Amino acid sequence: MDNPLLHGFDAAPFSAIKNEHFLPAIKRLIEITKEEVDAIAENEADPTFQNTVESLERTGTQLDRATSIFYNLNSAETNSEIQQIAQEISPLLSEFKNDLLLNEKLFHRVKTVFDRKDLLSLTPEQQMLLDKQYKSFARNGANLNAEQKEKLRNIDTELSKLTLKFGENVLAETNAFEMEITHKDDLKGLPEGLIEAAAQTAEEKGKSGWIITLDYPSYIPFMKYADNRELRKRLALAFGARGFQKNENNNENIVLQIVNLRAERAALLGFPSHAHFVLEERMAKSPYKVNEFLNNLLSKAKPAAVKEFEELQAYAQRLDGIEQLQKWDGAYYAEKLRQERFQLDDEKLKPFFQLEKVIDGVFQVAKKLFGLNFREVTDIDVYHKDVKTYRVVDNEGILVAIFYADFHPRPGKRDGAWMTSFKPQQIKNGVNDRPHVSIVCNFTKPTASKPSLLTFNEVTTLFHEFGHALHGMLANTTYPGLSGTSVYWDFVELPSQILENWCYEKESLELFARHYETGAMIPMEFIQKIKDSATFHEGMQTLRQISFGLLDMAWHGGDPSEILKVKEFEEKAFAGTTLYPETQETCMSTSFSHIFQGGYSAGYYSYKWAEVLDADAFEYFKQEGIFNGKVATKFKEFILSQGGTQDPMELYVKFRGQKPNPEALLRRSGLISK
Repeated sequence: MDNPLLHGFDAAPFSAIKNEHFLPAIKRLIEITKEEVDAIAENEADPTFQNTVESLERTGTQLDRATSIFYNLNSAETNSEIQQIAQEISPLLSEFKNDLLLNEKLFHRVKTVFDRKDLLSLTPEQQMLLDKQYKSFARNGANLNAEQKEKLRNIDTELSKLTLKFGENVLAETNAFEMEITHKDDLKGLPEGLIEAAAQTAEEKGKSGWIITLDYPSYIPFMKYADNRELRKRLALAFGARGFQKNENNNENIVLQIVNLRAERAALLGFPSHAHFVLEERMAKSPYKVNEFLNNLLSKAKPAAVKEFEELQAYAQRLDGIEQLQKWDGAYYAEKLRQERFQLDDEKLKPFFQLEKVIDGVFQVAKKLFGLNFREVTDIDVYHKDVKTYRVVDNEGILVAIFYADFHPRPGKRDGAWMTSFKPQQIKNGVNDRPHVSIVCNFTKPTASKPSLLTFNEVTTLFHEFGHALHGMLANTTYPGLSGTSVYWDFVELPSQILENWCYEKESLELFARHYETGAMIPMEFIQKIKDSATFHEGMQTLRQISFGLLDMAWHGGDPSEILKVKEFEEKAFAGTTLYPETQETCMSTSFSHIFQGGYSAGYYSYKWAEVLDADAFEYFKQEGIFNGKVATKFKEFILSQGGTQDPMELYVKFRGQKPNPEALLRRSGLISK
């Protein structure tokens, strides 16, 4: 079989790749990489940085590219066949990783270089690569005995299968639910665009009436605008019950297996908990520091959240006689109160946020800040017709990156939004090989009568993911393992979260916020209202994020072996952050993909941690001007281009001239006075 994944390629050859190519290609590429690794391990010459550490860093390039293509498709364009292949591939890769990291001869060579590092004239980047490589061996069992290594190998194989299965179950539950609406009265309160999209969904499924799904562009506006409280309840319970129903997609046992295996793995490696293991390689360093950080924020946010909740409860009672505010009421009454207070309706804003114009706007922001130019092209292969491709060049016309963008939901695509990479940046043999970066979102589709019009929240999501993309695109490091977003997990959200700030600034909004029909600029009073409403219910929003961080730390910060019931444990973890009455039919943990499928286990706190960094960093931009060339250049030079080549706090101080001040976030959130 002529397998495109086994040939050299620059842009991923999507149209040539068939599902049956993946398993044989990855098996063969694992063999090839093993041969490369064995050549380093068996080298009889004395270990040096070049013949051991650098050589090891350059192995497996084709394998990395093939697996990145596969796993990106498994997230963005999956089907039952790909999911089945994933179940076969994941254990193979887990076993290969263990073979590599438990290779005693290889570790001996790396350790020899590591022990001599003070005698070597290494650059800061080389030192970081050496430290990272040595730790990757030590943190993955290189110092264990043979029996312990075998145990670790089995745990890793099992975890790779379980986390995949967790995600498949959530996706299956999301896709399985449809709320059919046949009476027009049940559509009251819904925006015209959602009604049209729901009718389109019904038509696509060969049904009459309207269909609401659990996909975000359908679910979120329904919860925010639908007057029918019973339907809001039905939808909210379905969303909250994903992975928690008594069917083949139940994730309760999988959650317990995952946390226990992670704890067992950490103990095997000499750590008190999975969180201790993870946080050794984070800016926060320890569970104590994370819990201190979250509880300090909680002490500031909770009084504000309680006050906001009581106010919302009183408002719902006054408006509709609601005696007790429930989870399915929050978004609905909050939106009504927000509109009343600020006369700001998301639906009135949407005509000013046509997707194509917002994309152009984020490109203009990138040009003004970093001198980037985006040219849409059609000669780059894509995995779905919805995917757009761009060549990104600097002001001299030199290629900076290839950029892919995939914006709309479909059955084979998981919820949410993320940035990913099809090819890393690196400098090899004097050539700066540029990256191929992608963002994937789930924005409202265009309909027969309207283009894709974004809510303001979707606008900030696009800017957020594009911030991650800039981190990948502007990477400028020697080694791929330290390039772009290959940084500490609680630092990786800084570039994404800081870019969201430009969505609130008049100077930036004027670049793209134009009415899709008339071309009129967004009215200045709307811009002012966006700014004024930015801290609306910030206490409740902060409390919500803190609750997720505390739940994550509860699962991963101690011994989970005594936990018998997922729901019961979750309620205890949420106890100090609960505002709404509990619903026994729902459970957050069973669909908490960030920590049970993605890479955020013991790391969900990093969203708030990075907000401290971004609030402090954006204060610097505000002082000098949001498009100030000097500040933008420093941000590019010390944050975006450096990847993981230095300690993130050192990089931050080089950019900012000081350590981040936590009060910047509290000021921006309105939780303390400015």
